[in-house]
Amino acid sequence: MPIYAAIDVGTNTIRLLVAEADAPGDFRLVSEEQAITRLGEDLLRTGSLKEEAMVRTTAVLRRYAEIARRHGAEAVLAVATSAVREAMNGEDFSAKVLEETGLALRIIPSEEEARLAILGVSRALGFPSEDLLVLDVGGGSVEFALARDVRPKAIISTDLGVVKLTEGFLKSDPPTLGELQALREAIRRRIKGVRASLPDLRGALLVGTGGTATTLAAIHLKLVVYDPEKVNGTSLSLEQVEGLLRSLAKMSHRERLQVPGLEQGREDLIVAGAAVVLETMQGLSFPSLLISDGGLREGILLDLLERRFKPS
Repeated sequence: MPIYAAIDVGTNTIRLLVAEADAPGDFRLVSEEQAITRLGEDLLRTGSLKEEAMVRTTAVLRRYAEIARRHGAEAVLAVATSAVREAMNGEDFSAKVLEETGLALRIIPSEEEARLAILGVSRALGFPSEDLLVLDVGGGSVEFALARDVRPKAIISTDLGVVKLTEGFLKSDPPTLGELQALREAIRRRIKGVRASLPDLRGALLVGTGGTATTLAAIHLKLVVYDPEKVNGTSLSLEQVEGLLRSLAKMSHRERLQVPGLEQGREDLIVAGAAVVLETMQGLSFPSLLISDGGLREGILLDLLERRFKPS
């Protein structure tokens, strides 16, 4: 069976998916990896990708390209999101990646990012019949995508990415009460704008995808080793998310690393991420959040398959 690969180049994390497929719409997992490279480090302050961050990320992409080749992938689609999209030197970085790894990065707009996340989430959750409000909390941006039957009805992108929020608001370790209040107030203001721009949400399911959502689920489940099957489909109540934010905010970065389910590299970002989730649930009146282990990376692969198997 033919092999294909998808790579999600995010602001904080790089994800690889290698899979078998002989038709569009589904695939069988062969291999998956992820690495936190913090590509968007200091982007908010400088407007450019740091040399060290680009070197870290390129090294991971070189390794992922080799893994895909080793598996005999017929095609590899590598997609870059917020950090590369916004950076003044994003095109230079893409050219460097192509030269050093052979991967041609496709820099996508936020609307396409949300559409692909919908694809990945819908497959992971078994294509629910309800409307889905997909909350994709990334390092550089947060997308809100309302969808029915995989088709987007409304897409809103915000600059509430957890790397940006952490660098902009949470200067202390652990954060002060004043820092937390300022963070939550800033998020709350943006969520009010999101609510005003979305159509009627009655009957919709709020679905969380991305590292923040899956990490909150893993912490809630006390997973020493991440288990995608256990995380996928987990539901978190508003009260549970509020409790997670409260407890994590009191801890130092070092203390958070002792929390089962919290991956190293997310210890400084999880508080901002939990705040985005909580303020979204409160501001949009959702009592619970359904977690999807599938998201943008899986959507990238499904999009690749759709193109490969499209009738000529």
